[in-house]
Amino acid sequence: MAILLACNVAKHFPEGERLYTGATLEIETDSLIKEKKLIKENLESVIAPKPNTKILGAYFGLYYYYQSQKIHPSFIYTWLNKKFGEEPVYQSDVKPYDVENLFLNRLDNRGYFYSSASSEFIEKDDEVSVAYKVKVDSPYRMETFTLDSLPNPISKKIEESVKNTVLKKDIRFDLPLMQIERKRIDVYLKKKGYYNFNERYILFEADTNKYKNKRFDLYLKLKEETPKQAIVPYKISKVNVYPHYNIKTDTTQAEIYEDKNYYQDELFFKLKYLDPFITLSKGQYYNAETSKNTARRLSQIGTYKFVNIQYKEIDSALTDSIGELEANIYLSPLNKRAIQTEFQAVTKSNNFTGPAVAVSFLNRNLFKGGEVLKLSTKFSYESQFTRGSDEPKLSSTQFSISGEVAFPRIIFPIKVGSHFFKYDIPKTRTSLSLDYLNRKGYYDLLSYTALFGYTWNANKFITYDINPISLSYTKPSNISDDFQLILDNNPYLADSFEQEFISGLTFGYTYNGLLETRKTNQIYVNTKFEVAGNLLSLFNKKNEDGTPNKVLGLEYAQFAKLDLDVYFHHKFNEEHVIASRLFGGYGIPYGNSVLLPNIKQYFSGGPYSVRAFRIRSLGPGTYNGTSNDGSYHDQTGNIRLEANVEYRFPIYSFFKGAAFVDAGNIWNSEDNPSLPGGTFSKSFIQELGMGVGVGVRVDVQGFVIRFDLATPFHDPSLPKGERYTFETQESVLNFAIGYPF
Repeated sequence: MAILLACNVAKHFPEGERLYTGATLEIETDSLIKEKKLIKENLESVIAPKPNTKILGAYFGLYYYYQSQKIHPSFIYTWLNKKFGEEPVYQSDVKPYDVENLFLNRLDNRGYFYSSASSEFIEKDDEVSVAYKVKVDSPYRMETFTLDSLPNPISKKIEESVKNTVLKKDIRFDLPLMQIERKRIDVYLKKKGYYNFNERYILFEADTNKYKNKRFDLYLKLKEETPKQAIVPYKISKVNVYPHYNIKTDTTQAEIYEDKNYYQDELFFKLKYLDPFITLSKGQYYNAETSKNTARRLSQIGTYKFVNIQYKEIDSALTDSIGELEANIYLSPLNKRAIQTEFQAVTKSNNFTGPAVAVSFLNRNLFKGGEVLKLSTKFSYESQFTRGSDEPKLSSTQFSISGEVAFPRIIFPIKVGSHFFKYDIPKTRTSLSLDYLNRKGYYDLLSYTALFGYTWNANKFITYDINPISLSYTKPSNISDDFQLILDNNPYLADSFEQEFISGLTFGYTYNGLLETRKTNQIYVNTKFEVAGNLLSLFNKKNEDGTPNKVLGLEYAQFAKLDLDVYFHHKFNEEHVIASRLFGGYGIPYGNSVLLPNIKQYFSGGPYSVRAFRIRSLGPGTYNGTSNDGSYHDQTGNIRLEANVEYRFPIYSFFKGAAFVDAGNIWNSEDNPSLPGGTFSKSFIQELGMGVGVGVRVDVQGFVIRFDLATPFHDPSLPKGERYTFETQESVLNFAIGYPF
């Protein structure tokens, strides 16, 4: 009925009007032209107007529009028209001659001069279309490219820049390409001191007088109205820096450091720490790239809210060969101290629910060198309220405290000069934390961690993280008889609850191609390598009885672990995206360890994994999560493989939608009798957990609240032959913050 109603829209047309249904384009070219497809795509992009949308032969958008124009339209049609309605496009709205002129303009801009275009209305009952026909003549091609007489001193720099020009002999006349070349030359000159130059001053002239075979000579020249200031380079004669700028800052007295003038009424930022971030210097030629680099480096310190670099021309110093600039760097700091309190309500897939409160204190510029101190503490209480009336209520209490100091420089026994890092200066991170967990009726767990490492951006896309010191110590205590029985029945779980001391090194590499928002295809790569216990093992000999070695009375772990996480996004446009992800991880224990420490093992399932399975409920392998002895078995492994694909699309306003498919699992490289079926084998493909689902995301300026409903269709924990299933009652609703990948 809806389709029939939407098809019957002709009764609403004004008298004498027909509905425009689109256009066809026929291209006739010389047989030597090999770009016919590109020419057609280019010309089709200027055909206007666009016809009304037709779905299954019906004009729904047009129907909603007409219904909303009634004297008393219903609420539903008003809403449908606002969301999906389209104003009608009639024959009178179509201007074929204007389109023909656009065709010829596009062809002229690309060297196909003396082409022709024609059009014809194709009328049929209440509808009309346009048939365009374009005859494309063979293009003009360049014979020579010459620099016309250019004024000094800019002539030499322009000569240098055109050595890398794309305008070569036999290239087709191409106006957009010349515009790109103008921008390239302008960028080059901006790096060579030409502060006042602008691409608009460059003029290309084509001369065909010498040829009769569609050839032309191309000349580059500067427009006559180009001002004197644009053709001379500028040097920086003075650099003024305001580390704590406000309108009351005293500008009469400066402290000179490394040939720069620093103005601060009282010591806010130590100059020996601030100066390396500034790549501008006295006597340096103006360089737009250097200026951007300085602004970016200062912004990344973490102390400043605004970085403003302004240049002042010294008119009295301008000559025919050089000009002078005064660089002023105004730095406006963030609030030095900040306190943040969070009240949370937490619910988990294991039915633990409860409140939490977190408090953090931030001090920026702690020691007047851009250091950032962050102190955090958190308290939470959770209980399993949904257990049966005859079962004991499980609960847990957790308290944590941590401190972190980030230094915007390298702290290392050997001095490393800032000139080694052109894009960014590495940050040194140090942190200490303590975490106490009380699982009522089972055990207490006390954990300590310490970290010392570096992070830096090699360029816009690449980030490195290296932590030469990474310490972790976990100590269980007050183990109840009930939980001891569980440990006695599960030696692997017991091993994970032994006193764990981890001392190792981690290295991370991230390539974030998602920042290239204009690219159709984007890639993100994150890899992390971790090795632990090697240095400590140098101080121990292998025990003859096979018992683990100790340091300061503590057993230490030895393992190596490698993770690789890859995203690939294909953008149809800004709103429609195919996002995919591959993850592979492998950890191998050796030496002092029989298996990976519990906190380093993999798990699968959950809102950032295979969403059709609850967190930690998938795998390892074909293990079904139950045991004959009734004891608890943690579903973890030392191998993890996952793949995800989802289609993202807009719904309305800040509501976004998704349809997705997930697959993955975890395995153990060695057989574990407590987890039957959990060993990695050649048939691992048949052991992947798979699910499909749909999602709704609330995306408000990059802050995303996500709801994903997923249903498994391949459950490896089921017997062979029964694994492919689609039971909607097994669906899982995931709630999360942020996109999954």
